[in-house]
Amino acid sequence: FTGNICNPAGPTPSSSRFQVDLVAEAAGAADKTLASGDKDAPAPEGSEPAAGGEEAKGRFRVVNFVDPSGASPPEAVPAEGFQNGDTVMSEGSLHSSTGGQHHYHYDTHTNTYYLRTFGHNTIDAVPNIDFYRQTAAPLGDKLIRPTLSELHDELDKVSKLMPFEDGFANGDELTPAEEAAAKEASEPKGAVKFGWIKGVLVRCMLNIWGVMLFIRMSWIVGQAGIGKTPWILSCVIVLMATVVTTITGLSTSAIATNGFVRGGMNTCIFKASITQSGFRMQSRFHPGIVRVPWGAYYLISRSLGPEFGGSIGLIFAFANAVAVAMYVVGFAETVVELLASVDCIMTDEINDIRIVGTITVILLLGISVAGMEWEAKAQIFLLVVLITAIFNYFIGSFIPLQSKESQGFFGYDSGIMMENMGPDFRGTESFFSVFAIFFPAATGILAGANISGDLSDPQLAIPRGTLLAILITGIVYLGVAISTGSCIVRDATGNDNDTRSTQIMANCTDAACKFGYDFSSCKSDDGLYNCRYGLQNDFQVMSIVSGFGPIITAGIFSATLSSALASLVSAPKVFQALCKDNIYPGLEMFAKGYGKNNEPLRGYILTFCIALAFILIAQLNIIAPIISNFFLASYALINFSVFHASLANSPGWRPSFKYYNMWVSLAGAVLCCVVMFVINWWAALMTNVIVMGLYIYVSYKKPDVNWGSSTQALTYHQALTHSLHLSSVEDHIKNFRPQCLVMTGYPNSRPALLHLVHAFTKNVGLMICGHVRTVKLSNDQTRYQRWLMKNETKAFYTPVFAEDIREGTQYLLQAAGLGRLRPNTLVIGFKNDWKDGDMMNVETYIQMIHDAFDYQYGAVVLRLKEGLDVSHISEQGVLTHTQFLGPTEKSPQTLNVADQRLLDASQLFKRKQGKGTVDVWWLFDDGGLTLLIPYLLTNKKKWNDCKIRVFIGGKINRIDHDRRAMATLLSKFRIDFSDINVLGDINTKPKKENVTAFEEMIEPYRLKEDDMEQDTAEALKASEPWRITDNELELYRAKTNRQIRLNELLKEHSSTANLIVMSMPLARKGAVSSALYMSWLETLSKDLPPLLLVRGNHQSVLTFYS
Repeated sequence: FTGNICNPAGPTPSSSRFQVDLVAEAAGAADKTLASGDKDAPAPEGSEPAAGGEEAKGRFRVVNFVDPSGASPPEAVPAEGFQNGDTVMSEGSLHSSTGGQHHYHYDTHTNTYYLRTFGHNTIDAVPNIDFYRQTAAPLGDKLIRPTLSELHDELDKVSKLMPFEDGFANGDELTPAEEAAAKEASEPKGAVKFGWIKGVLVRCMLNIWGVMLFIRMSWIVGQAGIGKTPWILSCVIVLMATVVTTITGLSTSAIATNGFVRGGMNTCIFKASITQSGFRMQSRFHPGIVRVPWGAYYLISRSLGPEFGGSIGLIFAFANAVAVAMYVVGFAETVVELLASVDCIMTDEINDIRIVGTITVILLLGISVAGMEWEAKAQIFLLVVLITAIFNYFIGSFIPLQSKESQGFFGYDSGIMMENMGPDFRGTESFFSVFAIFFPAATGILAGANISGDLSDPQLAIPRGTLLAILITGIVYLGVAISTGSCIVRDATGNDNDTRSTQIMANCTDAACKFGYDFSSCKSDDGLYNCRYGLQNDFQVMSIVSGFGPIITAGIFSATLSSALASLVSAPKVFQALCKDNIYPGLEMFAKGYGKNNEPLRGYILTFCIALAFILIAQLNIIAPIISNFFLASYALINFSVFHASLANSPGWRPSFKYYNMWVSLAGAVLCCVVMFVINWWAALMTNVIVMGLYIYVSYKKPDVNWGSSTQALTYHQALTHSLHLSSVEDHIKNFRPQCLVMTGYPNSRPALLHLVHAFTKNVGLMICGHVRTVKLSNDQTRYQRWLMKNETKAFYTPVFAEDIREGTQYLLQAAGLGRLRPNTLVIGFKNDWKDGDMMNVETYIQMIHDAFDYQYGAVVLRLKEGLDVSHISEQGVLTHTQFLGPTEKSPQTLNVADQRLLDASQLFKRKQGKGTVDVWWLFDDGGLTLLIPYLLTNKKKWNDCKIRVFIGGKINRIDHDRRAMATLLSKFRIDFSDINVLGDINTKPKKENVTAFEEMIEPYRLKEDDMEQDTAEALKASEPWRITDNELELYRAKTNRQIRLNELLKEHSSTANLIVMSMPLARKGAVSSALYMSWLETLSKDLPPLLLVRGNHQSVLTFYS
């Protein structure tokens, strides 16, 4: 990141214009010159040459504005056409204008060159692929189209909001060092890129033709047979694995062609700028510096999201690391058998495998660290050796030699084939245990996808190379299975003297008998075998069959080493990609890359250590089943991601590869899971526990990523479906939920209001943070929504633009929400400063409450004696837009006493409430909302230590009766309470001093119409509708006294309550002035603990029916 901050004083209006290097000779020749991209095209007369002789390459290049050093602007050239104001724009204009064929126009008054599209002076750009690039642009620059504001707003407003800094257009000009880096990065000597054959087909074939082809395929045929019983045969094992890999290959192809797989090498050079509208950061992308390898991890994570992607990324990387050990052990087995044939065993068989395997993995690590280019060259050489060995085997199978007959090879014979048709599982082996040993041979299908970052065109290479590799290798495996089962017997001694004698001719039934051999000498009476040769006993039997044995040995070496090399390259790259996403903390150190190809050297070392640990096991048949579960889990998730994406029906899911089906993908996922548990149930269970554990961890941590996954798409689809379904059902009392429109302004402006409402709506009802803005909306809705989520507040932030707060509130009351998910209760803060400001603001405030009732909303008003709004403290720098200071945290600067109390009170409802009471003054039946809110509140963890006390009005001679009646009602409602108080003295006259204080408070707001002419009084009332008339004051004298008396009772009974919830007094619209109603609310709620005035819409929200 390169910061390039502008000077405090922006450029003058005359300099807030683009100047561009001209790459055309003149206006008439502009089209021709731009199309050709002639870098030597002279500039028009009077213009300056391109700075630094930079190549234009078919597009305009933004350069300096008027030179601050005093250099004069270019000489004026004759104007062409007329000036179009649309061109006086900001940074997006020059970038976006590369989208089509443009001309230039020079304005002599502003020293500005304007771009022309379709012959008109405009910055409105035509469609261009560069506008749609994201963070990686392997084929070109990342460009930014003009914003809607730049095209639509008034010119004066645009120029004020978008000043340019340091003489550059939005800081998009690169420094000389950045230019040099970009130029060096784009040189042809950069990263190595592969096509579909070399990058995918070759790697997949080498990885699939691994250790199993030459040293386990014959053993699998010996165990399972060729195909007598429908479900127990070697061909079914191969076909079953091929079905799994084919379905997975189709799914992989669908995901890989749904947009570009991250495969480019890119550098991102950032520029920062500060404008009057805030901090802006733009970026430019150049090919050639940073390469990001993704592969299977990318396919899953970007499809299903970080939860599944992160867990499978770790498992898949680990599986590839263990696969290195499997292939190396297979190689070491062959080497040790060769050493044993010449009597060169170093210690014993197991330890020799460990020694050879350790030396081999060290050499492979050296080749991998040497870079992708060396590794690719090695792969081609190994493939040639491997294909030669395969042909050598098939040629040898048609050339039977008598010297090989004692070892079980007799050439193709129907008798041998029929004998090997049926299964012959020995020891603890079964069909699925044999399948578990074979299946890792089919796990190389992602070898190409794992290095997608090194492919020149991943969209084309991955489907074509992967599916063709599955087809070719599947045919070869089937051919080898049928061939070995047709020309080699299961057991042979290797002794030329074990020929068939005439005495036992009648008892010999083996296929070898007709060739004159009897190998029964190595079979004991208890059914055990100690034969040395044959399909069941000799892992190197294919060397015996081949035309030239050493070529098979070379093939084994190439198959095992190439697969080990591919896995050794894949594991670190997948792990590096996972670490770059920073999903799991503590793994960032493995994200670092080295060299021009960004090689993950630290990942190589980690993979080496894991592989070495499993090499020390030194038994191939133990290592193989471990890998099978991990790969099957990965394949299951890839298939499920395609099904999931198709089910979500997102418009963004449109793969160019059409040969897939969501239900086939689901069947593939289910098949993978079933096979996992059949192979080894406890290993499958362990794998699933690991996946779910990692899933839960990532879900809890919620990494800050947005990949447009199918999980998001399906969530939207389900939310839309359920919202529509919910709208088709009528509301029922039992399902009533307080769904609150909370007028918070910015969500962090009134934290106490936010915390209290969230306390009783969390996981219960809807909460919308409404914000009425009287200035033009800025694009900060997403920022504040993220703030709510970061602070674990389950609410929606909804700003609206309106002329005044009442109009905006009316908009929200009518339009907020969706279907049944819309507010039914308006929550506002009490206007503590109402006596200090313009009384028209009080008129607006009271009218908001009336509007809520007009729209059949309930209304809730929260009052704290310290106040609610902390935005002025934020403006002082004490609070930021992203966090609040807790009550015990130190402020960055000293606050006055009032602000410090306000700050402490703002966190009141965020803390755990101690033992206390929530006093409910249910004086008027509003449908039950006054009672429901405290019930929901006390059910929450922070409030469950508080008991509900209920206060009701009554008569002195009916106190016991009223208490029993309320207790009965509350018990029917199933609402716990600690006490019920009946206020028999509610209608007693208030104290005289309190009445006097009320009269003094309203004195400035009285109309006093009796002291003036009628016309004058009516005119004053019309201009100041909030004024209190004498008639009104006398008419509502009793109601006024009740508010004063209730305040006295509140101080007497509830002065120590944690929260007071009280029925809000109503004022008849048009009859009670705003000043009088506000005075009632002020008098009722002053000098009390936190008070919640509640008035429902008089529709029942509680019921005692089931």
